[in-house]
Amino acid sequence: MTKNFKDKLAEGGYGSVFKGKLRSGHHVAIKLLGKSKDNGQDFTNEVASIGRIHHANVAKLIGFCVEGSKQALVYDFMSNGSLDKIIFTEENKNTFGWKKMFDIVLGVAQGIHYLHQGCDMQILHFDIKPHNILLDENFNPKVFDFGLAKLYSVDDSIVSLTAARGTIGYIAPELVYENLGGISYKAHVYSFGMLLMEMAGRRKNVNAFADHTSQIYFPSWIYDRLDQGEDLELGDVSDDEKAMVTKMIITAFWCIQLLPSNRPSMNKVLKMLESDVELLEMPPKPFHQLPLETSMMVDSCENSNDESSTSLDTVIITSSNIA
Repeated sequence: MTKNFKDKLAEGGYGSVFKGKLRSGHHVAIKLLGKSKDNGQDFTNEVASIGRIHHANVAKLIGFCVEGSKQALVYDFMSNGSLDKIIFTEENKNTFGWKKMFDIVLGVAQGIHYLHQGCDMQILHFDIKPHNILLDENFNPKVFDFGLAKLYSVDDSIVSLTAARGTIGYIAPELVYENLGGISYKAHVYSFGMLLMEMAGRRKNVNAFADHTSQIYFPSWIYDRLDQGEDLELGDVSDDEKAMVTKMIITAFWCIQLLPSNRPSMNKVLKMLESDVELLEMPPKPFHQLPLETSMMVDSCENSNDESSTSLDTVIITSSNIA
């Protein structure tokens, strides 16, 4: 089915993903989990959570396999790969239109909203990022990789979590700093906001190699431009495309507000994205300095001789990791 695991699609802390083909001829992606440090909890999380899900914007689990210490999950194959390839690859920046990008934004938002309110359980993913959004042959987005997911009652407005989990640069601040408020689906909203900001900027939010120091942290730079009424430097785009990008940015700023209570629900996010841009208000600037995890990323970049060698690591943070 996998040609002896020769066709590798991706690799991460969870293991590797390979392309395969069923006897029927249907192409699939085989997620082969690495050696587990948690007695297979990631595998159990993924099967338990995604087995409940039936939505156009969430990756479909076809099946799973356990053989000795080996664990594998079988998904539909997504021919256009992951969203990060679209956002961060130079060739795609110039050829991928804003209308299609905006359609992807809406699809991701609908998928996350479904996880919050569309199932019999509330599913918190805890690792929303471009790398975990897959694109099918028509560039329809699918939320993927539920290894860090947790299931909660739909009635739980605040949930318990023993350690912060996610990827540096997308982790909501309340997962690290308890004094900011309880953990809830609003942590998803924050991660979506950081993802949305990268889609609007078509760059990583942190770039220590930016042309100007003010551009190192994109959210701060673009907030000041919008707040001062300056041009977004989008190039030759139509008024409709400019409105789409502006909606993406303003919505993202609401999503990444420091306090969870100040962030909208995903239902409200969808209404903001679908409304007229003139109806959207700019929120307060959501930061006064680089967030902790962003500072860590800048330090990592500055200590590297090659920008391409810097990567985002999925982490689980306990209180002992924070000074």
